[in-house]
Amino acid sequence: MHGGFAFILALTADGDHATRRVTETSTHTLEEAMKPDHDLFEHLRNATRQFLAALFPLPAPKPGHFLQGEFANHAGARSYKLYVPGCYRGQSLPLVVMLHGCTQDPDDFATGTRMNALAEETRCFVVYPAQSADANQHRCWNWFNALDQQRGQGEPSIIAGIASEVMSRYNIRRNEVYVAGLSAGGAMAAIVGALYPDLFCAVGVHSGLPFASARDLPSALSAMRRGMQAEPIAGGGLPIIVFHGDQDSTVHPRNGEQVMIQKLHGHGVLENAAIDTGSVPDGHHYTRTIHRRSNGKPLGEHWLVHGAGHAWSGGSADGSYTDAKGPDASREMLRFFKTCVTP
Repeated sequence: MHGGFAFILALTADGDHATRRVTETSTHTLEEAMKPDHDLFEHLRNATRQFLAALFPLPAPKPGHFLQGEFANHAGARSYKLYVPGCYRGQSLPLVVMLHGCTQDPDDFATGTRMNALAEETRCFVVYPAQSADANQHRCWNWFNALDQQRGQGEPSIIAGIASEVMSRYNIRRNEVYVAGLSAGGAMAAIVGALYPDLFCAVGVHSGLPFASARDLPSALSAMRRGMQAEPIAGGGLPIIVFHGDQDSTVHPRNGEQVMIQKLHGHGVLENAAIDTGSVPDGHHYTRTIHRRSNGKPLGEHWLVHGAGHAWSGGSADGSYTDAKGPDASREMLRFFKTCVTP
């Protein structure tokens, strides 16, 4: 109440000041005295507004909801977590599908990437499909299985089905649906984006591998260790943003390069790249390579984070497989996705 009392005193002082001003004008003509004092009026209005704000503060924005869901089709069943931002009142919003890495789960991945906090800031939905231990004992997405590289089959159909289910239940902008992932999740994001360009609009691959870079477990291990030359995607595929640490000893950094080359080969574009460098204060340096179409529309971005290993760049230490010293991959992916929006 001390703050409210101070405002009352201020208002009283303003009233005394107004009285003196009126008295001083008595020597002038009545017409002059009746002219409003706009400066005084504005001062009184501002003081009143501050007083009322102190007595009746606006409620803080409500936090979003992190909901549990389940989806099943002919290929199997998976649970998922859906973040609904606190701002949602039925208006159309974007959707981001986030695919975790091996040994992770939706809660851990959401914590490490801080994507839910960014969903509040940028106003979007985020859904986190969960790999089951029954499908892979380490909860890795099975990006290396031939069946899981086909449209309408395996895990890609489940992930696409989860996205479609969210789109049917909420007001999602159809031209702003994205998929991203880390490691095995990054490799699966590349697959899902290649198979469902009619559903998704852009892809984010962090420490992942190109589409169809392996057909079984032995070839997967070889690709992870050395990086395999990727075949072009028919039609070039979706716009893509890639993050990779140059000290990654789990998935060779060459794989990040191949993800981008696979994209560019499909468009017949390899030249005219713009390269810039930077660093995070007290953190890692990075090199960013930007590829655009002739009309300026984005094709892809490749971020090579110097000194980083197999971890989500700029992530929170409260989650697994994160590196807080790198550029904020979550924020940069959302920024890139926005540049890919088409009418």
